[in-house]
Amino acid sequence: MTRTNDIDLTKKLTTFGFSEKEIDAYLALLSHGEATVSTLSEDADVSQQGVYNITERLENRGLVQVNSHASPTTIRAVPPATAMAKLSAEIESITPTLEKRFTESQRQDPEVQMIKSRKTILKRTKNAISQAQNEVILAIPESLYPEVESELKDAIDREAFVLLLISGMNALDEDVRQFEGSADVIHYWEESVPFLYTVDDQTALIGKADVVSSEQTDDDAVEVSRSMLTGTVLGTYLGTFWPASTEVFVRDPYPLPRTFDWFRQAVLHAALHMKEGTDLWADIEVENGTMISGPISDIRQGLVTPLSNEFSLETSIVVETDEGEVSVGGPTAFIEDYEAQFVTFRENS
Repeated sequence: MTRTNDIDLTKKLTTFGFSEKEIDAYLALLSHGEATVSTLSEDADVSQQGVYNITERLENRGLVQVNSHASPTTIRAVPPATAMAKLSAEIESITPTLEKRFTESQRQDPEVQMIKSRKTILKRTKNAISQAQNEVILAIPESLYPEVESELKDAIDREAFVLLLISGMNALDEDVRQFEGSADVIHYWEESVPFLYTVDDQTALIGKADVVSSEQTDDDAVEVSRSMLTGTVLGTYLGTFWPASTEVFVRDPYPLPRTFDWFRQAVLHAALHMKEGTDLWADIEVENGTMISGPISDIRQGLVTPLSNEFSLETSIVVETDEGEVSVGGPTAFIEDYEAQFVTFRENS
């Protein structure tokens, strides 16, 4: 077995892709220089067949030499300086290829890009929605909806959180049911709204409606992949266009109990349950690993009517604890008492 003073060495060897058993066998062999299979089996606490399998892999990595002509078979350790030099050479040989890929990735994904082509904007939009893991915030003209309908419905199917604002339509003259299943909450606005999206708080794109409604335009869209800039686009959406538009569809809340790792989605479903009269209990893991538990006494949000936030981006939960009421926000919370990592809701019985 690996000795206590070998723990640090073991951790370092794992960075080269060695398993714990391989490391145990290798360190045992180094203690002998050369040893039989049975000796290594006993010292490393590995079956003899396991030793044969391990030494074959170690031999392929240039760390040992197997003398199968001896009786019994013995395994000799390659001098560590020689073995480590071989591993270092392998790493150095692939570094230029990795650097080339990294550089190309950096060129293709700068923090800010200007995009003029409608085709490129639409492609970026569809890809962003398809790759969303947690959230899609989208404002589009009605004419563009058919282009992204499939991607939006797929996002809902994988339980991403989706807010959809459709502009340039008159809900009185349209069957809004055609948009159901494409978002958790849908708004419309008769006025023209800038085309924009944010995905997972990581990427965002914004431009005048003309950039996607017309093939010929002098306007550009701006795509950003920096959290601070993405937050600005999100603030524009939730602080300006969302409250000014009209809510036309809201999904049913998820059944309870339910755990969320995306805070805005958690707040939406808490608001929907409380709107139905459900008395909610929350178990919340906050940023330092502490658990906060208790009934929810208040929700502050601007995602679904009735709105209850005091300012545009306020999205928080107030929990009654034994020490009194505490407020919990999402990532980068700054006015709340805590920042949530995971939230579990159940009925307060």
